[in-house]
Amino acid sequence: MEKFVRLVNGTVMPRIGFGTWKINNEIIGAVLSNAVDAGFRYFDLASAYCNDVEGCQRLLQTGVDRGELFISNKLWNTKRQYSKAMKAVKSTLKRSGLDYFDLYLIHWPASECEYENWQEVNLDTWKAMEEVYQAGMCKAIGVSNFLPHHLDILLEKAEIKPMINQIEFHPGYMQKDVLKFCGEQGILIEAWSPLGNGKGDILKNEELLKLSDKYQKSIAQICLRWCLQNGVVPITKTRSSKHMLENCEVFDFEIADEDMERINGFEELAVSGMKPDQINNFN
Repeated sequence: MEKFVRLVNGTVMPRIGFGTWKINNEIIGAVLSNAVDAGFRYFDLASAYCNDVEGCQRLLQTGVDRGELFISNKLWNTKRQYSKAMKAVKSTLKRSGLDYFDLYLIHWPASECEYENWQEVNLDTWKAMEEVYQAGMCKAIGVSNFLPHHLDILLEKAEIKPMINQIEFHPGYMQKDVLKFCGEQGILIEAWSPLGNGKGDILKNEELLKLSDKYQKSIAQICLRWCLQNGVVPITKTRSSKHMLENCEVFDFEIADEDMERINGFEELAVSGMKPDQINNFN
C-alpha cells in the first residue's frame, strides 16, 4: 500500500496523520518534534483544541521543509456562516505564520437542534470554504462529522464538493452509511479516534488480541491497518515516542479478507457518544 493518497482535486496527502486533541501548549512543541522524528508529516490541528497556532509555529521550527508538511485545521462552531468563517481562516493563518493550510475542515455541521435554517447555515459556511480554497489559502477543503443528510445540501448546491469528511471511525463503529455515501461521492473518509473513545476498551478486545498474536502486531497497529484497508485515513494520537514509531509501522503487513470481515462485523464498541445532530452541547 502506498503511503500517500491523492484527493479528487489532485492534492497528495499522507495516508496516516497525527492528532493534537488535548495536547496543551506547554508540551505541544516537544510532542510534535517527536512525531516528526517518528516519520509523521500530516498534522491534524483545530482551533477548538486551543493549540493550533502554537502547533503550527512549532512545526515550522522543526527544520522540515514546508512542502513536506501537511497541516490541517478546523473551523469551530462559533465561526460558522460566511463572514465569520472568512475572518477566522485569515486570522488563524496570519497568527500561525503560514501562507496556506494543506487542508481546512468545518469541525461540526450546523444542525436543527441549533438552527431552524441549519441547511442555509451550512451552505453559507461552505461558501466561505470555497472562497478560501479558490484564493489559495487552503490546498484542500472538507468537513468533519457530517452525516449524509448534512452533505446532501452541499452536494446539491455547492460549486466545489468536500474532499474529505473526518468522522469517528474504529472497530465497533464504522458508520457504514457515511462510509458508503462518501465513497460514492468521491469524498475521502478520515478516522478520528481510530482506537475508540468510549465504553469498552478496544486495546483489550479478545478478538483483536487474537489477531495481534496472528500478525505479530500490536492491537493499535491492527486497528490502523484495518482503517487503511477500508480506504480510510486514520488520525492517531499519542505522547509516547515508542507508540509514535509503532503507529507509523503499518505498511509492512496486510490483514486477510476474512479477518477484515470479522472486524467489520464487530458490535458497537467504544463509541464516544458525540452525535453531530446534538452538537449544541459543544458550542
